[in-house]
Amino acid sequence: MADGIDDTSWVTDLETALVESCDFGTIRNICKCRTVPDHLRAEVWQICLNVQNKGDALSAFDGLYDLDEQGIIREDCRALVDKLGNEEEDKVSIVSDLESIVTFFSKSRNEKYSSENGWLEVIQPLLALKLTRAQIYNCFYSIVNKFIPRDCVKGGKPFHLFRLLLQYHDPELSSFLDTKRILPDLYCHSWFRSLFSAPCDLQVIQVMWDVYFQHGDQFLTFFMALVILVNARDQILTGELESKQSIAEMLASFPSGLEAEDIEDFCALAQYYASKTPQSFRRDYQSPLFGNNLIPGKEEDLQVSQALCLPVSVAELLQNNNLAGGDGVRYFVVDCRPADQYNNGHLSTAFHLDANLMLQNPKEFSTAVQALLAAKQQSISSGSAAGGEHLCFIGSGREEEDQYVHMVIANFLQKHYQYVSFAKGGYQSLHELLKDRLSEGLSSHNPKHCIVCNPDASHNSSDLENGEDFHRSGKEEENGESFFGKLTSTVKSKSAVMKQKLTDYIKNEHQTQESRHVSNTDRVGKRYRNMANVFSIGDDDDGDDVGENSSDDDRKEVVNVEVWLKKPDIKYSCRCQEVIGNGYMFPSHLLVTDTHLYVLREIPNRKNMAHIQARRALGSVVKITSKRKHPDFVTFKYGSVDGDEIQVTDIDRFLLPQAAEATKIIKQQIIKVLDALDS
Repeated sequence: MADGIDDTSWVTDLETALVESCDFGTIRNICKCRTVPDHLRAEVWQICLNVQNKGDALSAFDGLYDLDEQGIIREDCRALVDKLGNEEEDKVSIVSDLESIVTFFSKSRNEKYSSENGWLEVIQPLLALKLTRAQIYNCFYSIVNKFIPRDCVKGGKPFHLFRLLLQYHDPELSSFLDTKRILPDLYCHSWFRSLFSAPCDLQVIQVMWDVYFQHGDQFLTFFMALVILVNARDQILTGELESKQSIAEMLASFPSGLEAEDIEDFCALAQYYASKTPQSFRRDYQSPLFGNNLIPGKEEDLQVSQALCLPVSVAELLQNNNLAGGDGVRYFVVDCRPADQYNNGHLSTAFHLDANLMLQNPKEFSTAVQALLAAKQQSISSGSAAGGEHLCFIGSGREEEDQYVHMVIANFLQKHYQYVSFAKGGYQSLHELLKDRLSEGLSSHNPKHCIVCNPDASHNSSDLENGEDFHRSGKEEENGESFFGKLTSTVKSKSAVMKQKLTDYIKNEHQTQESRHVSNTDRVGKRYRNMANVFSIGDDDDGDDVGENSSDDDRKEVVNVEVWLKKPDIKYSCRCQEVIGNGYMFPSHLLVTDTHLYVLREIPNRKNMAHIQARRALGSVVKITSKRKHPDFVTFKYGSVDGDEIQVTDIDRFLLPQAAEATKIIKQQIIKVLDALDS
């Protein structure tokens, strides 16, 4: 009985507060995210949206209904009013008010109306509150401005963010949807554009918005969407639906199953997921998603949307791991830099996992990962400051080196490890944050060899391995141009002279005094599985701003690998790993004919079947490079020649177990193609 009195006493307190013109803070303290009584909802919403007692913005409307899409606006307004079932004498007035609101909003915001932009769906719950036209407009404007993410278009930033959040909390489900090419914009577009009012019943939306407006959290909609998908994961993963469209339609319909009595628990669960998520992403996405659309976001903010996994600021990383106990996010930090960098400065709580091991020694890498997981669990059990359920990978902060860190992260994601993130800016950002207290913030910090304190140290140590120096002789400096550096010149000039030099180079390719190659006497690093020499030790040049080969497998030609390998025109073939830009690797086959290079990507669960991922004309190859320390990690660049300039238009990257043999055959075929072009 006492509970019943307590349950209703807050309503009396709310009524009293409203009479006294209370503010948003008072509303939150009284309501505590509970459902608001129907007779108080209009006033409570206006206070939560900060529009109570605001003037009539529509008074500035010029009264001209002259937008290009005016006919669509009028028709959609009529359709909405017909659906509401108002009295006939009221319909004309309501349609007129709706058209005025939408037209003025479109003009004032300079945003074009479309039937899919969710405006009318946002307005619909407001109509039930019996507000004036001016009040409806003010509430509508505030909801769209504060809670509806910008860029809700195909491939937009809100959907990139939601995919990262889903991957963070349920990597298996995220991977399943990625495999099916079902991106978030296919199923949650209407959720975000209408704040869930499009798929849900009016009663459900009223209760949901009661809670939502009291929270005032702009990002809560993402976690509500996350709860919907995670709760339906078994239905998604074990469902009988096969086609991309049918699965997307099923996902889009999930919110329609919500009941009003479930909303408070539903929102509480969304808050729980929010509390178990790194918070620094909010700052990264605040401006692009909810900032003033007249002010362009920072370039780094826009790049975050393409992240491999959820980014974490180094400030949050340090702050959270310095907090004792608590229910928030605690990180197990994995430092993936080379050993020489780690040994000259690192976080005391960081576990070292050299990303280079993944290519140099896969077995040792696998052992190191098992040790990492064991250390992580032990640190949690012992209550260590290093303990945390959430994995945060940190690299050097330099793009060239961190691509290996990305490959490690991709490896963990492919194995469906939960709570995977990376530290934005890597060690460089960490060093900058701790610049005034490096001695206490970093362990083993050595300014002489630290790559941030002494950038030259990285150049001096880049060719060090096992404590021995690698020094390039003067003669090698003069004549050390790699084969494919010369190939570039050949493509430019197409001259017989250069081709003759190139042919001579091939014939004398093992004379390392004249042209530098990896040999078993070089001290530049351990070979991966003791592979034979390769054509070049030049570092891969990633300066070309081009997209890598990627496409929707649904449109790729499916072939039988064994049949293709037996084709008479195949000069060479080998099994390899195709490496895409975000670090993911796909088992593939590289095939070479007289004129083309083919990439066949194996199809999971379909033995001997593959997609033709790429067809590359050998004549379009403008550059081939390998990594000094990873000679079997080979990059092919394709493009065209315009005078003295080479335009790179595409890139393929592979792990080739027989790199020397493969590149030798490919370059020989290229020479033949160049000969044919000149003749």
